Amino acid sequence: MGKKPPSDRQPETLAEAWEIELKAKERLELIRHKLLVMSGKGGVGKSTVAVYLALGLARRGHTVGLLDVDLHGPDIPRLLGLKGRFYQGPEGGIQPQIAMEKVKVVSIEGFLSERDAPVIWRGPMKHKAIRQFLGQVEWGRLDYLIIDSPPGTGDEPLSVARLIPDARAIIITTPQEVALADVRKAINFCRHTQLQILGIVENMSSLICPHCGGEIHLFRQGGGQKTANDMGIPFLGSLPFDLRVVAGGDLGAPLIEAPEASSFSRALWALLDQVEARCRELDEERAAKEEKADN
Repeated sequence: MGKKPPSDRQPETLAEAWEIELKAKERLELIRHKLLVMSGKGGVGKSTVAVYLALGLARRGHTVGLLDVDLHGPDIPRLLGLKGRFYQGPEGGIQPQIAMEKVKVVSIEGFLSERDAPVIWRGPMKHKAIRQFLGQVEWGRLDYLIIDSPPGTGDEPLSVARLIPDARAIIITTPQEVALADVRKAINFCRHTQLQILGIVENMSSLICPHCGGEIHLFRQGGGQKTANDMGIPFLGSLPFDLRVVAGGDLGAPLIEAPEASSFSRALWALLDQVEARCRELDEERAAKEEKADN
């Protein structure tokens, strides 16, 4: 049974909205870590990083969901080679699609009658759609929910901050100064909305030569680390630009290798180490604060 996108329904009543929001809270309680992947600008490879975070964490044995809230430009299904529309699950909700490594995936593209149909929505409709993704999707128990948002600090990350108060942001940048300037805006957005920041990831830190395997620095070095230091934000790691990753994204077949297989794989596994460690650290800090408050 296909599900219609929110815009195809009649306007919801206040009671319906409240019911969906309560259901969203119930479902979110079953998800341990909610990580919002965001960037200050486009073109930094944010969706690709979100995909590899999800697949890498799943390869490590975690149960993982991947939610694409980039409603105007959903890239996640194409990066993973997913097609088709969503259907009703056993509990009457929306059943996620299953990608590589058994990652559960939901994107607006699975609700559209045509893949290339534009989504022409204003802020309230986008907020409503994201709320439905959280309240009507049968995510089940997850260790991690990776949320890929569009570039910038607009409606979609605002809705995530509003609907998932315990979400944590992973901010993607490249070494270019223009990207670093925009990432500082993303950091200030998180601080303004009280969205906890997991850390910064520098993507495309270097180019992996397809002939010799050596690294070529196309931009200046160390920009992401310096920005993290200047802003008082943890630096999670760097990912090199690997042409095989680009080809895998075009084919809908991401490159998931053993940690020692390539420079990209070594960098990805080091990044996953940092993500897991940072999540544990913040969980321990939160538990300590709760214990102190109880006493």
